[in-house]
Amino acid sequence: MPLSDDQPHTRTRLPVAEQTSPATGRQARPLRTLLTILGIVTLLVIAVAIANRDKSVPGRTPAASSGDQASGGNGPAADHTAASGQQPVTTTANGIATGYPHTDQGAQSAAANYAVALGSTDMFRPDTRHTILATLADPTTLPTLQSRLDQAFSPETNARYGLDAKGSAPKSLTFISRTVPIGTDLANFSDTGTKVDVWCNSLVGLTGDGSTIPVTENWYTLNITLRWTGSDWKLIDYSRKAGPAPLPADQQAATSEEITGAVQQFGGFRYAR
Repeated sequence: MPLSDDQPHTRTRLPVAEQTSPATGRQARPLRTLLTILGIVTLLVIAVAIANRDKSVPGRTPAASSGDQASGGNGPAADHTAASGQQPVTTTANGIATGYPHTDQGAQSAAANYAVALGSTDMFRPDTRHTILATLADPTTLPTLQSRLDQAFSPETNARYGLDAKGSAPKSLTFISRTVPIGTDLANFSDTGTKVDVWCNSLVGLTGDGSTIPVTENWYTLNITLRWTGSDWKLIDYSRKAGPAPLPADQQAATSEEITGAVQQFGGFRYAR
């Protein structure tokens, strides 16, 4: 029969050693904690070492990178994909940079800037074309270059780009011709005939309502021959070959108005290694 609640209750006290303590969840793990602290300290040491690696030490000249080494020196050859750190030229003539140093990099700077001038809209107009050639060509080769380029930029050539015989675009349309050097390569270096290859990308065409010659890009390489005249590098001759052209990007083409605005907004550069 069930016991009455009025009866006294009996409590049994276990010995201390036999009493069980309630579970406290995760137990402390001293070894794991120590390893975690050591890992954090190691990461902090590595971060400090990386942060201080590039700081200059007082009294010591920082070591030049591979791109800062001048070719022909005791250090490694110049890296073609890195800037050399040489200061660009500061003088100009008729909007074209002049006064390049008598070095291989000075020749490459001259070739890159001359490529920009030779691919500009001014080459399509006889008067400005002659000014460009007089600025960058060697005086001994100027007559030959001028005659050759007058034939290349003939009225028939201008007509293919929608221009008149004087190189002017139709009313309400804007003619664009801009060359961007991607890189240079020194084919050989000498006072009598230094040759530089300039890999270029260019934009050319007409923008505006009713244009039937939209602006397109073109990849080519200019083979430029220069001569040191005693004060500057001057153009002797140049030729052009197609490519190398990269794979076109899957990108929506801009409208004619956007191209016009971009060309007017973004100015060109002078180039120096």
